[in-house]
Amino acid sequence: MSNDLVLKMTGLVVKAPTGATLVDHVDVELQRGQVLGLIGESGAGKSTIGLAAMGYGRGGCKITEGLIVVDGISLMEGTRETREAIRGARIAYVAQSAAASFNPAHRIGQQIMEGPLYHGLMSKAEAKAWMLELLHALQLPDPETFANRYPHQVSGGQLQRAMVAMAMSCRPDILVLDEPTTALDVTTQIEVLALLRSLIQRYRTAALYITHDLAVVAQIADRIMVLRHGKMVELGSAEDVLEAPKQDYTRRLVAEREASIAGEQAELKTGDMLLEVKNATAYYGKKLVLSDVNCHVRRGETLAIVGESGSGKSTLARIIAGLPPHSSGIITLGGQRLPGSYKQRSREELRRIQLVYQLPDVALNPRQTVGEIIGRPMKFYFGMTEDQRKAEIARLLELIGLPTDFAGRLPGALSGGQKQRVCIARALAAKPDLIICDEVTSALDPLVAEEILKLLRELQDELSVSYLFITHDLGVVRRLADRTMVMQKGRVVETGTTKAIFEPPYEAYTKQLITSVPELRRDWLDDILKARVAG
Repeated sequence: MSNDLVLKMTGLVVKAPTGATLVDHVDVELQRGQVLGLIGESGAGKSTIGLAAMGYGRGGCKITEGLIVVDGISLMEGTRETREAIRGARIAYVAQSAAASFNPAHRIGQQIMEGPLYHGLMSKAEAKAWMLELLHALQLPDPETFANRYPHQVSGGQLQRAMVAMAMSCRPDILVLDEPTTALDVTTQIEVLALLRSLIQRYRTAALYITHDLAVVAQIADRIMVLRHGKMVELGSAEDVLEAPKQDYTRRLVAEREASIAGEQAELKTGDMLLEVKNATAYYGKKLVLSDVNCHVRRGETLAIVGESGSGKSTLARIIAGLPPHSSGIITLGGQRLPGSYKQRSREELRRIQLVYQLPDVALNPRQTVGEIIGRPMKFYFGMTEDQRKAEIARLLELIGLPTDFAGRLPGALSGGQKQRVCIARALAAKPDLIICDEVTSALDPLVAEEILKLLRELQDELSVSYLFITHDLGVVRRLADRTMVMQKGRVVETGTTKAIFEPPYEAYTKQLITSVPELRRDWLDDILKARVAG
């Protein structure tokens, strides 16, 4: 390998435990300081390639063919000790789900410092100073205090930024970035993208950037590889792939991204009042996280809640579902007041509100099959027999676009997008009145996300189900939501019809969110950073 070539993968083949081919003879070359974007639909093989770059196959997957060389060292021919010495120190991985990657029993700062200490790269004092510097650069609040928190004590977006810090802790030669901004709001995403780009340029770090967001990859990638069904569809410079795609599949991805930015306003619906939240206030310990929040959702309506990471969106969803933290206020469903805790709610009250979590890795039991996961609500709420459950499980799997034989698979054998669809099917199994959707499309590629949105709209029209839709994807809001509520620091900034929210004149914070949505052009990030400096 040349001095600048740090990663070379030739003829890579990865197979699932079932024998299915996940990656089919893919070649990858990566130079120092270069970013290769891997894009494609859920299950295309993007994450599998990223993990294979570390000589690793998850969930029993095996690298059956190919050559993998990291900075002159063959991972397939080397020993286990050789691979372990490279992982973390020479090549680091930022996972799609930070919550599933942090140890819940250890403080965040300790876990960020663990890499350089384990590999003997820094003293404890040096590792701590570098850890705090990274937390500060990633704009995490009060780095000293943040470092002493446990993973469950911070928001999903904050934990994802902490994972970027953990990956950079050893100053690796190669970063495998697997949807590193998926959990971030649009304003924070800008800062993380700018930081990643500056770190890559400063240390000449090479990176594989795995994402389904073309506008994001446009800001950071030098080259783009388009994948589908485990095969390479197209490879070229970022400019060529985004501005003049050669393959039909790539053109569809580009067209869908442009359509999602423009958005098509959802038709405004009205119906009987279903959910009302009055004067909701919530604390984590002594920390105020929600302050006097009021909102409502009518039957058959979608209310979108948007705002930056830590604004209180998911906390509001939790208290509506009867989950911690401690809160005060009044929540009514169909005119009947709900107890504050799920433990005090009747089985019928529990059935009527279902929650689809932001992080499917955390929400799904890795030891249960897909069929067991989807079938549990059927048994719990309706007492269905085994034959009835099997038939309903098959119907729901078809409804969400997964083969019926997925019922026998474990979550570890599924892609991130497939896991999220299973979570949606589990919620639908309870036949609820209200589904709280917490970033349900964030893990999906644009084409699959559009299919899920279409499915949600069809279900709403057919069943008059209501959605409380938490997201940082403003394109999704435009297309799905009847009304939108903007939150910041635990308070409601404004509420109105989605059409009114997205038309000028804007409230200042809402304008900041709207202008922070990435555009499908290479110089967008530079322009937005210059505007912030000037403004």
